[in-house]
Amino acid sequence: MTARRLALTAAALALVIPLSGCVSAFLPEKRESVSTPTGEKVAADLEGFYSQVLEWTPCEGDFQCASAEAPLDWADPGRESIELALIRQTAGGGTMGSLLVNPGGPGGSGYDFVRDSLDYAVSDRLQGSYDVVGFDPRGVNASSAVSCYDDPAELDAYLFELPQNEPGTPAYLDELAAASREFGAACLENTGELLGYVDTVSAARDLDLLRAILGDEKLNYLGYSYGTLLGATYADLYPDTTGRLVFDGAVDPATTEFEVSATQAQGFESALRAFLTDCITGEDCAFTGTVDEATLQIRALLDSLDASPLRATDGRQLGSGSMFYAIILPLYNAGNWVYLNDLFASVLAGDADYALQLADSYYGRDPDGTYADNSTEAFIAINCLDYSSDANPEALAAEAEELARLAPVFGPSMSYGAIGCANWPFPSTRERVAIDAAGSAPILVVGTTNDPATPYVWAENLAAQLENGHLVTYDGEGHTAYNKSNACINDTVDDYFIDGAVPATDPLC
Repeated sequence: MTARRLALTAAALALVIPLSGCVSAFLPEKRESVSTPTGEKVAADLEGFYSQVLEWTPCEGDFQCASAEAPLDWADPGRESIELALIRQTAGGGTMGSLLVNPGGPGGSGYDFVRDSLDYAVSDRLQGSYDVVGFDPRGVNASSAVSCYDDPAELDAYLFELPQNEPGTPAYLDELAAASREFGAACLENTGELLGYVDTVSAARDLDLLRAILGDEKLNYLGYSYGTLLGATYADLYPDTTGRLVFDGAVDPATTEFEVSATQAQGFESALRAFLTDCITGEDCAFTGTVDEATLQIRALLDSLDASPLRATDGRQLGSGSMFYAIILPLYNAGNWVYLNDLFASVLAGDADYALQLADSYYGRDPDGTYADNSTEAFIAINCLDYSSDANPEALAAEAEELARLAPVFGPSMSYGAIGCANWPFPSTRERVAIDAAGSAPILVVGTTNDPATPYVWAENLAAQLENGHLVTYDGEGHTAYNKSNACINDTVDDYFIDGAVPATDPLC
């Protein structure tokens, strides 16, 4: 999950789930080994990849760009190759090597993140010490990418068209299943066999390749949100080459599909209540009365949009699904709460335009109706490969009832997510298990106590699972904490990356 995206449809948040620690099936056959530029030994069939020399050229102002080749299929490197896009800012002073950064998703562009938001991604201290490298994982944006629809209007239809049947009914489930099958078929037709190789284990193997050809004996890595899962997978696969790794806004690899939905629904509910507490005590709030009364009004508003959608000036209709994303987008960061009050005031006044603008921002949809990147399509493709889903109707109905009980505002909008991947062109058989990364270097796991997207308990869990994990807590609001919370978090992370300082105990920032 990035700071902008968490899921695809109102029912798809359950797809943001971790992968199996079992990787033996992905190991290529061992052959005669050869040396790489970093002095390592790799199988002969990987020599061409690990010995490649990156050609950096000036780009995007003061940055440098390059492209790397990776195997399409790490189990059979002799097949086709794919391209990985990289961008870097070289260190302002003496370099400590490369620091690779991933913004999350899955499907978030590390290339765009570094190009557009370098100061948001890492501090000035780190920029002065490391070459900061952004990369697009396989399937994403400027790398060899997933593509599902040539016409953005088709993606519009998939994201914004309202369901024709009542949620939870057999006809509704059939409708969702048909839409997901059609979407998957379009992705396969446009993407080809790459669609079957955008899983996180393959991306973690790419990460080791990038480490080596960047000339680093150890990986230094900063992963946000889903990027923590990518980093943890790397550490599990390659513990001996872990350098300094920080996971901010952690995903728990062992959480079940339902627990993901339930915990996230409660997380967003908690963030919403924090916003309402602040709003009601201020001026010009769209709500009056108590926080409990306001949450009931919001749930009633979502129900009313299902019964009678609002039409925007561009012709699209605002139902509860798009309204759900319009609400959760500002909840990622307390600094954006002002948009929430404007959102509720406009919709309560019968205006759908502002809500759809927020939903468009969530999906990366530009005002002209085009999409800025492929992050929505990549999000689905990566998750559907990583995690199997149980779409049993009886189980889904029981889970929907429980979600509504646990999180009355958001739970109903986060039900039935398993259907999205149940009809994907490529099956997944992985189980959700803990990642311990036995033998790794120390890893910092940063968690925010009221993070709605990756709830704090996930950071606690991942830090406990990792053999050498160290929890760093930020007591506050918002999704992820480094470089956007307080000096305690920033200094702890920077001191670790620069000096290798590992806190003896959780600093409780």
